[in-house]
Amino acid sequence: MSQPDHQYDAIAEAYRDSKQLSFRKYVEEYTLFEMLGDVRGAEVLDLACGEGFYTRKIKQAGARDVTGVDISAAMVELARQEESARPLGCKYLQMDAARVELSEEVALVVAMYLLNYARTGDELLGFVRAAYRSLRPGGRFLGFNDNVRNASRGVQDFSRYGFHKECSDVPEEGDAIVYRIVNNDGTRFEFENYFLRPETYGWAFREAGFSGFRWVGPHLHPSMRDEPFWDDFMSRPPGHRLHGLEAMSAHGGLRTGRLRVPETVR
Repeated sequence: MSQPDHQYDAIAEAYRDSKQLSFRKYVEEYTLFEMLGDVRGAEVLDLACGEGFYTRKIKQAGARDVTGVDISAAMVELARQEESARPLGCKYLQMDAARVELSEEVALVVAMYLLNYARTGDELLGFVRAAYRSLRPGGRFLGFNDNVRNASRGVQDFSRYGFHKECSDVPEEGDAIVYRIVNNDGTRFEFENYFLRPETYGWAFREAGFSGFRWVGPHLHPSMRDEPFWDDFMSRPPGHRLHGLEAMSAHGGLRTGRLRVPETVR
């Protein structure tokens, strides 16, 4: 399985601009950084980094070395342009996330909206194995993903948050999930993710060698928790669950760190 390069080459700038939608900041970004905890001094691999939005934020949070990987040439070019204009020391590689081979292992792998491009369990396993082999013993994987435990059924209207989501009425393994995004400036674009059952995710992480697979969140920023605007989004989160995982250490133990696990898949 390769990441879909063609659809993001065509929509790279629009996708970059969608990071200004409110759910990105108050749900997506907040949940990710709640899970990340203290990254000061860490080496981090950002798979499916896109234009480097989170690559840069992780570096700004104190990570020592951050490398972003994306298959889309247009996305990587945007990331490199931003690094050139406002240097932070981030590095970017254009390659398929399923084929990543690093010269040195890292402490943390982040994958924002990568795994939901797998159409089969084997394709998902390819992504997960790439993350596992990039991690040193005791390392962590964190991901943000389509919410397969609250799967789309038909058309879901989240236009007040900037998007619609569409899937078959009874989603089966590999079914497309179509997102139609409307940015704050009115720009529209769409892309596809794919549905796999929660059990398939659990299997892939166990098969790759991970321990402690958990679904986490999503969480709403405290400043927004009394705002009725977010009630619909948070009562049926449309596309956002985090995967918090720990890689097995060389001695067979797990490093628990600061991982928050309000919900668990076994």
